[in-house]
Amino acid sequence: MTPGQEPSGTTARDTTARALAETVRRLQGAAARVQADARARAVVDLATGILAERLGLLPAEAAARLARLAREAAVPVAALAADIAGVSGQAAGAADPAPPDPVTPALAAVVDLQGVAEAVLEQTADALGAHAVALWLRLPGGVLALAAHAGLPAAEADAWSRVPPGVPTPAQRVVVGGAELWPGDPQAAGPSVGAGSARAVLPLIGAGRRRGALEVLWPAPGPGPDSGPGPAPVLGEPQRRRLHALADLCATLLADADTGASARAFVPAAVPAPAPVPPGDDTALLEGLPTPALLLEPVVRRGEITDFTLLRTNAHFRDPLGRPRDTLEGASLLEVYPAACAGGLFERLLRVHETGAPLAGERVRLVFQQGGLALPATVLLAAAPVGGRVLVGWQTETARTGEADQTALLRQAQRLARVAGFEECPADGRIRWSDGLHEIYGLAPDTDPVPLAQLARHAHPDDEPAIRRLLDTVQRRHRTASAVVRLVHRDGTHRYTRVIAEPVLDDDGRLTGVRGALHDVSAQHRTEVALGATRARLADSEQETADSERLALRLQQAILPTAPPPLGPAGLRAAVRYRPAAQHDRVGGDWYDVLLLPDKRVLLTVGDVAGHGVGAATGMVALRHALRGLAVTGAGPARMLEWANTVALREPGQITATAVCVLVDPAGGELRWARAGHLPPILVGADGAQVLPLPHGVLLGALDDARYEERTAHLPPGDVLVLYTDGLVERRDRPVEESVDQLIRAAGAPGPDLERYLDRLLDLSPADTDDDTCLIAVQSR
Repeated sequence: MTPGQEPSGTTARDTTARALAETVRRLQGAAARVQADARARAVVDLATGILAERLGLLPAEAAARLARLAREAAVPVAALAADIAGVSGQAAGAADPAPPDPVTPALAAVVDLQGVAEAVLEQTADALGAHAVALWLRLPGGVLALAAHAGLPAAEADAWSRVPPGVPTPAQRVVVGGAELWPGDPQAAGPSVGAGSARAVLPLIGAGRRRGALEVLWPAPGPGPDSGPGPAPVLGEPQRRRLHALADLCATLLADADTGASARAFVPAAVPAPAPVPPGDDTALLEGLPTPALLLEPVVRRGEITDFTLLRTNAHFRDPLGRPRDTLEGASLLEVYPAACAGGLFERLLRVHETGAPLAGERVRLVFQQGGLALPATVLLAAAPVGGRVLVGWQTETARTGEADQTALLRQAQRLARVAGFEECPADGRIRWSDGLHEIYGLAPDTDPVPLAQLARHAHPDDEPAIRRLLDTVQRRHRTASAVVRLVHRDGTHRYTRVIAEPVLDDDGRLTGVRGALHDVSAQHRTEVALGATRARLADSEQETADSERLALRLQQAILPTAPPPLGPAGLRAAVRYRPAAQHDRVGGDWYDVLLLPDKRVLLTVGDVAGHGVGAATGMVALRHALRGLAVTGAGPARMLEWANTVALREPGQITATAVCVLVDPAGGELRWARAGHLPPILVGADGAQVLPLPHGVLLGALDDARYEERTAHLPPGDVLVLYTDGLVERRDRPVEESVDQLIRAAGAPGPDLERYLDRLLDLSPADTDDDTCLIAVQSR
């Protein structure tokens, strides 16, 4: 029989007996340690009483003096207490080296904190006026213990030595995750030591956990023996920084001390502090739980928890996104579940770790996301601190509702999406089809499933090459493949179907099966065909519109001259400008004309046909040439507009337009003009500019019997006559008259260079309608 092997006759009863014997020995050892703790405590209490009686100290002061003497002598507290009390080391529990004395480090930690409390009071009394300091330590279960204090009466300190979890003291609020408190804060007025005092309470955070709180008290304002002379202190930023530094020092001492021993020093002997879970027990702990669970290790950077590492998961755990467990273990929680952490998961786990208060069965709505996949789920979440780590258990609503409901939901989704799956094993010829696959193939429900190799028999002949490539990729190259084929139904119709197949391989890479899905995409295909036809029609329409606008632009550019004819024989100078709209697809019907008549008079016309495109351009051409032809008859401007109105009424589509017609007689400088709904000319001279009066006249093409009024004026030598269309001055937010007045005042005197003057008018134009603009300027020499 090899060592460690039980004899064949060994029964379960023998095994149980040995386990019970081991348990008895372990309990006996624990009892011996408890007795040694009791003896050591008794000796320390006796020595503390002796120092208090001989030195006239309070019990807390005597305990502090005992600890200070032990540190200076570099001996254990229990050994020094035995010397002072005059008892043997055996009686004090110091002679037995094993097990180690748990009381000594506990008392040392406590007395260290007492010294810290006194130092904090010394630092804050003179500088800030504080009169008391309390250091609170959080014990397992949420109990707060008054670890050390300075400036408090002994009776009051004894009364507040333990604070149960349900008592809402300011320190308790801060330790369980609340914000730090300052004098004057309403939350700082709860029940605590130093009733009625003004107080500041700061958390003591070590390794990312809230281990306790520092409470600094000031005398209460008002009458009374313990009252201060004035209102609660107002702490500025320098004073708050000093208190933060003192709190950090206290937290550092708490982290350096043996927290387990300190907890045993404060917890009654009948309630032993829980021992941390050794790292080696992680797997046993998780696998022993009947629900999905995972173990997290906090990641601490610069004293703060910035993340959790996912150490272990148990066999019941299922990733909501379907990832294997081995890919999650050792990864960052924020990286694995970023959306869920942002939705409240990280905040809850951080609160559990910081405060030590477990989270029991909270229903949380979380989103699990990876790449483009987002899965919302309701999770029943539980968490508890375990030996500096966090044990998390969660269960999704889907898992709790049962497999039957989940299967029913999956079938409904497949039916709505017209998706069905298959799986086949070539070795035994077994083929499994999910619901709906017979309908996609167009087969009766009792028809035998069709092997993937025979897919071509049910598809359009033209799709046979695509099916052959799919089979070759899956069966020979062992890779996932897909293809869209047309399945032929019995009635001769086609169903456009996307076939997706993947190989199933064994450990040696051999093909053992094929599985996949068929998705009826007929509706999508018809939509794509209709969308393609619509796009083609839209492209044709856009091309026709572009051709039409291009033709209109070329027609306009061919008709409108870039420079006026020479007017030297008439003694005049002229300049013209045409500015097209900023949008090239908005070619309008603006036009201008300068014509030297046989009798040396000069015809000036400017007009604007309503609309854009080819129709407006052809209307412009008709009216411009009509006025040119009518001018040689010798008729005046009003008569010419009446005839132009007849032309507009007879044009196809019955165009409408505005126009102004001016006849200039250079011999005497006489101006005769008429208008058809157009803006009046502007006469600019040395004394300023004036808008010529508005003669009566409706726009061309509006009325059959329209009559137009004619006005006269004088053009002095050097003055400039300006004709324009509304694209120069029209704005949406003000009347045209204001825009005209603003423009002529901003442009100033024209000077001898008409070309530069017209450029200046275009640059200063206040218009915002994005319309064509025509300009004519004529100057008498």
